[in-house]
Amino acid sequence: MKTIVSGDGSRTCYCEAAGEHYHSTKDGAFTEALYKHVLPAWAYRINGRSTVTVLDICFGLGYNTLVLIWYLRRQGYAGRLRIFSPEQDLELLSSLADFPYPEDLADLAPIIRDLAVNLVYRDARLSIAIIAAEARNWLKQFKAPVDIVFHDPFSPAQNHKLWTYEYFAELKRSGRDDLLITTYSTATAVRMGLFENGFHIYENRPPAKVRTATLASLTPLPLPEIDMVLKQRRNLKAISLHD
Repeated sequence: MKTIVSGDGSRTCYCEAAGEHYHSTKDGAFTEALYKHVLPAWAYRINGRSTVTVLDICFGLGYNTLVLIWYLRRQGYAGRLRIFSPEQDLELLSSLADFPYPEDLADLAPIIRDLAVNLVYRDARLSIAIIAAEARNWLKQFKAPVDIVFHDPFSPAQNHKLWTYEYFAELKRSGRDDLLITTYSTATAVRMGLFENGFHIYENRPPAKVRTATLASLTPLPLPEIDMVLKQRRNLKAISLHD
């Protein structure tokens, strides 16, 4: 698979089947993972908790999971971290041991090798399981309640079934009462699907050069909340996607 240098110098890839890159080529793969997923997860759920469970949809090149581990190590996090991640592309996963990740992730090479070969990694405080399955089918039998969902599949145009009201209901069922979902998408239809499932919706505003994203939480966050009811009143086309 041909790698591409993204906006921050980290490398990503183009998926011909989906017709999309795995990351924003403008923001950069590492930057997107850090600002759109990891930092809000740390600020609003992980910091102060002794055990955290993350659902990373979909694993892809693994940046969200790997940058999370990198960041928690920098913060001296001493809790237990469990990560589950469905991913169908086994050929992609097997290639990750040789993927040119940024130097910041060099210390994670043993983890990356285990995941590429065995789809699992475990040590005293960290467990990662990549599930070779389609996310919707796997979620039906997934039991572990999660604290955070990194929602990072291809776009609704390419992967409709992972952006619908019914799908977000499945995520809600899999989560704790204060489930937090992070996603790069700012589409009104996506936000409406989350809102209609009882989530509070927030704009995730990274630094000026990184595009905005979305936070959805079942409990209020200390941020200005988007008024989705008003948005719907002003725009009759503000409706969620459905299966």
